[in-house]
Amino acid sequence: MGSTSDKISGKANEIAGKAKQAVGKATGDNSTRAKGAVQEAKGKAQTAKGDAKGKIKDVVDRM
Repeated sequence: MGSTSDKISGKANEIAGKAKQAVGKATGDNSTRAKGAVQEAKGKAQTAKGDAKGKIKDVVDRM
């Protein structure tokens, strides 16, 4: 995956994770809430990976 793809996937997972957490909180379902937190964390990691790839590409392009 390229840096842009990682960033898009990461943001999508962050949003989906936050939504799951909200549903879990509203319904009192701790399992759904926990799954949402895990998905949000995965999304943040993907976004960070995309940012890192982009920065590395910028450095290589300047050489």
